[in-house]
Amino acid sequence: MAADDEIRGGVQGTAPVPLSVLDLVTVGAGRTATDALRTSVALSRLAESRGFHRYWVAEHHSMPGVASSSPAVILAHLAAHTDRIRLGSGGVMLPNHAPLVIAEQFGTLEALAPGRVDLGLGRAPGTDGATAAALRRTDRLAEGADDFPQQLAELTRFLDDDFPDGHPYRRIHAVPGPVQATSPGGVQSPHRPPLWLLGSSGFSARLAGALGLPFAFAHHFSAQNTVPALDLYRESFRPSAVLDAPYALIGVAALATDEEAEARRQVLAAALNMVRLRTGRPGLVPTPEEAEAYDFSPVERDFVSSWNANVVHGTPDEVRAGLDDLQKRTGADELMITSNAHGGEVRLRSYELIADAYGLPAR
Repeated sequence: MAADDEIRGGVQGTAPVPLSVLDLVTVGAGRTATDALRTSVALSRLAESRGFHRYWVAEHHSMPGVASSSPAVILAHLAAHTDRIRLGSGGVMLPNHAPLVIAEQFGTLEALAPGRVDLGLGRAPGTDGATAAALRRTDRLAEGADDFPQQLAELTRFLDDDFPDGHPYRRIHAVPGPVQATSPGGVQSPHRPPLWLLGSSGFSARLAGALGLPFAFAHHFSAQNTVPALDLYRESFRPSAVLDAPYALIGVAALATDEEAEARRQVLAAALNMVRLRTGRPGLVPTPEEAEAYDFSPVERDFVSSWNANVVHGTPDEVRAGLDDLQKRTGADELMITSNAHGGEVRLRSYELIADAYGLPAR
């Protein structure tokens, strides 16, 4: 099926499954958002040249160290600097936005990069409750999550321009979109961004399965739920016009460096950043030197140990072995790697080393 070609990637080199990139557009101490976005451009070009299948940007808000509050804007910029790699959201947090707005944004992206755009959707706010309330102009946050299936159905209708007769939105069209093909003299691209559901628990896994959609699980911050969620997705799966069999990717935190000791330094800094975020003190990603000098409390040390246990890090060979083992344990159809570090040069080097470890082509 043509739709499968937009979803399933081809295996490159000796990788067990297609490899992809998740970019949080992280901002390190002493760096600017401009620096981070320039790194994203360089990383997207590297990923394309080395055969990574797709490049996703995640929506976050009110976090100084994460400059990805506007995925559609970033993806439009990356589309101008790449030619082949798939670009998408990992994800857009649907309850934060009107479905029509998302349909318009991703219709525009599809027009900019025909046949290359993915629309990954999540139901979490991607931030704290107060920020979510500011985004949504309401304090009734639970309703947004509970209404996710209805919001998803509405968004799908806008993307396909197929509200039934009598529906109050029947005369409303997401443009760019299919309505242009039915207008006098109209010609419209046959593509529309494939939908993915994202999750860190069982809700979206079950919904993605029931709708026959591809599923992306956030293993990088919810590792204990990975296998149960993927099992639930596969058990719930019903073939659809999109997929005839389940297709699941997992987000994986992985960092490769030339020396093992350097990998430990870098992931300690990233873990300190998470300590601060989880304790209500979000900031820029600290340097490894700052992390080494930080006086971790016993509770914080336990958190760091637990967190870094799920970060695949070390030399290229060690990272390759860890990724191979994770893929075997989960049966994931695709690995989406996020390499978080203070400096953009470290992140770029990590993806290059991983590509080399798997013999990915250099184009």
